[in-house]
Amino acid sequence: MLPNRYDFREAEPALARQWAAEGTYEYDPAGTGPTFTIDTPPPTVSGQLHLGHCYSYTQADVIARYRRMRGDRVLYPMGFDDNGLPTERFAEKTLGKKASELGRDAFIRACLELTHQTEDRFETLWRRLGLGIDWRHRYSTIAPEARRASQWSFIELHRAGRAYPQLAPTLWCPECATAIAQAEVDDATVATRFATLAFRLPDGADLPIATTRPELLPACVAIFVHPGDARYQHLIGSSARTPLFDLEVPILADEAADPSKGSGAVMCCTFGDSTDVRWWRTHELPLRAAIGRDGRMTPLAGAYAGLTVAAARARILADLAASGHLLSELAIEHTIGVHERCGTPVEYLQTRQWFIRVLDQKERLLDAGRAIHWHPEHMRARYEDWVEHLGWDWCVSRQRYFGVPFPAWTCRACGATLLADRDQLPVDPRTDQPPGPCPCGSTDLEPEPDVMDTWATSSCTPLILGGWPDDTETLAERFPASLRPQAHDIIRTWAFYSIVKALDHTGTIPFRDIMISGHGLSTERRKISKSKEHNEAGPLEVIERESADALRYWATGGHLGADSPYTPETIATGRRLVTKLWNAGRFAEGRLADFAPDDREPDTAPAGLTPTDRWLLARLARTIARATAELDAYEYAAARAEVERFFWSDLCDNYLELAKARLYGEDGAPRRAAQWTLYHALLAILKLFAPYLPYITEALYQGLFREREGAASVHLARWPEAPANWADDATEAAGATLLELLGEVRRYKAERGLSVGAELAELRIAASPERRAALEGALVDLQGATRARAVHLEDLQVEDLQGAREGVGRDLALVITTG
Repeated sequence: MLPNRYDFREAEPALARQWAAEGTYEYDPAGTGPTFTIDTPPPTVSGQLHLGHCYSYTQADVIARYRRMRGDRVLYPMGFDDNGLPTERFAEKTLGKKASELGRDAFIRACLELTHQTEDRFETLWRRLGLGIDWRHRYSTIAPEARRASQWSFIELHRAGRAYPQLAPTLWCPECATAIAQAEVDDATVATRFATLAFRLPDGADLPIATTRPELLPACVAIFVHPGDARYQHLIGSSARTPLFDLEVPILADEAADPSKGSGAVMCCTFGDSTDVRWWRTHELPLRAAIGRDGRMTPLAGAYAGLTVAAARARILADLAASGHLLSELAIEHTIGVHERCGTPVEYLQTRQWFIRVLDQKERLLDAGRAIHWHPEHMRARYEDWVEHLGWDWCVSRQRYFGVPFPAWTCRACGATLLADRDQLPVDPRTDQPPGPCPCGSTDLEPEPDVMDTWATSSCTPLILGGWPDDTETLAERFPASLRPQAHDIIRTWAFYSIVKALDHTGTIPFRDIMISGHGLSTERRKISKSKEHNEAGPLEVIERESADALRYWATGGHLGADSPYTPETIATGRRLVTKLWNAGRFAEGRLADFAPDDREPDTAPAGLTPTDRWLLARLARTIARATAELDAYEYAAARAEVERFFWSDLCDNYLELAKARLYGEDGAPRRAAQWTLYHALLAILKLFAPYLPYITEALYQGLFREREGAASVHLARWPEAPANWADDATEAAGATLLELLGEVRRYKAERGLSVGAELAELRIAASPERRAALEGALVDLQGATRARAVHLEDLQVEDLQGAREGVGRDLALVITTG
C-alpha cells in the first residue's frame, strides 16, 4: 500500500541506496544492445558544487536515463578535473598559504588530500541528486591512469613534431605566476586614462603619441605610423626620443597602425599587446622587458623598479605631467585581456614554454567540427569562430606544482630532449630516473620543471574512457564517444582541445554528438559560479528542503543551450508535479487493486474500450511519439512539456473525470476497459517522467508495477512504445467532441455558482451524424463526469440550436436542464 503522503526526505535517500545496492546504473560490457558512451564533464575541483552544476549535469542525466530505457548499454562515468591551476588556487585559498610557502612536496600532498575529500563530497551530492552514474567508473585527472594517458599523448605529439618548446612572447598571469593559453583569456572592460605623451623629434619638435600604458615607456622599441598617413610620411626612417627615459627609437611604417586612433602614431613596446608581438617579430626589433613574472617593474624601469604595474602607471603619469611631457589626458573605458581564473590583467612576457601546433590545421579542425552533430546546431558557430580567429599555438606548460609533469629531460650537453619510455609512465622526471643517457652519450640531464595545463589532460577524456593507450579493443568499442555534454563557455577549451587531441592521435572526431548546456543563473540573472558571490542556497540545502526531483524539474525546463534563472516558483511547480503524480498513483492503486494484465497478451486491449479510452490511448501514442522524437534530438525540455501536458490535462483533468464512474462501478467489461486504460497510461507516464523525476517515478513503480511488470526498476524498464492502432486522428477528434461538451457543462456550472459535483437533471445533445457517431458509447462517461441523471443523444435539427449553449459549434448543440 502506498502511504497517504509521499515523504521525499525518507524515500529519496532510500531509493538511492537501493540503486547502489542493486547496481541499477552499472554498465554491462557483455550485455546486448549498442554501447552509448557519455564523455561526462569532469567538474573542476576548485570549490564547492553549486546549483549551476545541478542545472547542466541533470540535463545530461536525462539523456543517459533515456538511452538506457531505449535499450542502449549506457556507459555513464564521472570524473574529477583535479590537477592544475584551478585546484592549486583552491588549495591555496583553503590552506591560507601560497604553494611557494609550503614547498613543492608538501603542497602536492596537501592538494591530494584536499581533492580526495572534496571529490567524496561531490559524489555525495551527485548521488543525492539522483544522477544515474556508474560509480565504478569514477576517475580523476591526477590519478595514475589519466597521468599515463596525458604523458603518452605528449610523447606521441613530440615524436610527430606536434609538440615543441619555444622561447617566445607568451601570455602570462602575474597573479598565478604562470603562462596561460589564448583560450584562458577573457575580455574585461575597465576604466583607465588615455594619455597623450610628447616624444621628441630630432628637430626639437614634439611627436604626440597616445597610450593607455605609459608604464611601458622603458620597454619602447619603435614608433609606428601608417605608410599612407601624409602627416608622418616625412618621418618614416627617422627616430624620436621617449619622454622620461630618453630612449632613441626608430619611426617605422606598418599598415596595422590606425591613423584614426589617438594621434595616428603609436609606440611599440615589448610587450603591450599582440600587435606589439607581431611588430617585434616582423620588424626584428630588440627586446626590452620592463615587467617581470611577478607583475612588478624590472630594473629596466629605473626609478620605478619594483613597483606594481598600477603603481608605476600612476607615478609615471605624475612625473610626465611635472616634466611637461603629458600633453593631455582623457578618462575612457576600454577592453583588456584578463586571466579567466583570477581576473588579473595578462601580460606578454618572453618565456620558454611548450606548445602544441594548432595554427597549421585550421581547415582540418573546421571539418572535424562539421562532422560532429551539435545540439543546438547554432553552437557550432562559436567553435568555428574560435578556430578561425586563433592567433597562437596551444601553450600547454604551466609554472606550477600540482599537475601532470612533462615526461621529459633536457640534455645539458647538447640541448636534446629525452622522453620517457612508455612502460615508465606515469613518470615524474624530478624524482624518477631517465630511461638512459642522451644519444650524445651525456648523462647530465635536467628534468623538465613545468607541469601540463589541466586541459592537456582533460582533453584526453574521450580516449581515457576507451582505455587508451593500452586497451585497443575497448577503445574500438567506446571511441568516438556517443555524447559529449558540456557548457557553452568551454567550447573554446574542452571541446576544441578534445578535437585537437583526437585528430592528432586517431585521425577522427572524439564524439559523435555534442549537447551544449547553458548556465544556471542566480535570481539576479548572473551566472552561478564558484568564484562569484550569489544568494542561492547550496544544492543539498535545496534538495533537503524541496526534494531532488523538484530541483531536477527546474534544471530540465530551460531550452537546450540556454541560460535559465533559478526561481522558487519553478521549484514549487516541480513539487506540485511530484505531489500530483503521487495522488494519481494512490487513486490508481485503489482502482487497480483487483486488476491484473493478461499475462499472455499484457498489451492487448480488451474488446470493450469506450471512445473515451481510445481517445486517451490515441493522445498517449501522440505524446510518446513526440517526446521520443524530441529526446532523440536532445530537446529534453520540449519532450518534458509534451509529457506534462498529457499528464495534467488529458489524464488527470479529463480522463479520470470521465472514467471515474466506470472505475468506481461494478466489475464488468466497462470497468475492466477503464482499468486497462488507466494501468497502461499511468505506467507509460512513469516511464516518460522517469528520466526527469527518477525518485517519485521509482517509488510509484515499485509500489504499483514492479511485481506485475518484472523489471527491477522503472529505470531499467523499456521506454514506452505505443501500438500502431492506438494512434488515430478520428479517435482524437471524437475525444475532442467529448471534451467540448464536458467543458460547456463545467462553464455552465461555474456561471451559476454550482459546484463541479452538483447534479444536473438532463443533458440533451443534438449532433450531426459524424459527431453523433463519435459520441456513441461515450455517454456513460459524460453522464458520470457531469453528474447528469439523464443524457439524450439526438440527430441535429435546426430548432435544436435555439437555446443551446453558445460556442458549441454549428454541428453540435447542448441543452442543460437543472431541475
